[in-house]
Amino acid sequence: QVDLVESGGGSVQAGGSLTLSCVGPRGTFSRYAVAWFRQGPGKEREFVAAITWGGGSTFYTDSVKGRFTISRANARNTAYLQMDSLKPEDTAIYYCAAYEAIGVVSVSQSEKAYNYWGQGTQVTVSS
Repeated sequence: QVDLVESGGGSVQAGGSLTLSCVGPRGTFSRYAVAWFRQGPGKEREFVAAITWGGGSTFYTDSVKGRFTISRANARNTAYLQMDSLKPEDTAIYYCAAYEAIGVVSVSQSEKAYNYWGQGTQVTVSS
């Protein structure tokens, strides 16, 4: 079992910024690819961004490119999602997810690949 704990959600006005954090298991966090997914009101959960085990490659859904940045600090067993220029349509519960993928240079954008999930953190953007 891999525990992931998100934090950093909150309420902001459109155009504002938030940084989400995802804390994973100490000592083994670097073995996992990490992604952020979100589920808005009345919507299905969707992929937002992902990062490979070593942080060498990142991937984003088109709607957040240029506004969101995913990163990780394996020494602190933490992944981040920096969200800038937030829009009301970014309102959702944001989930951190992971699967073991050490040495792999790509990362899945399908939630089916991820077998470890956090509890989610609410992000609300008002207009």
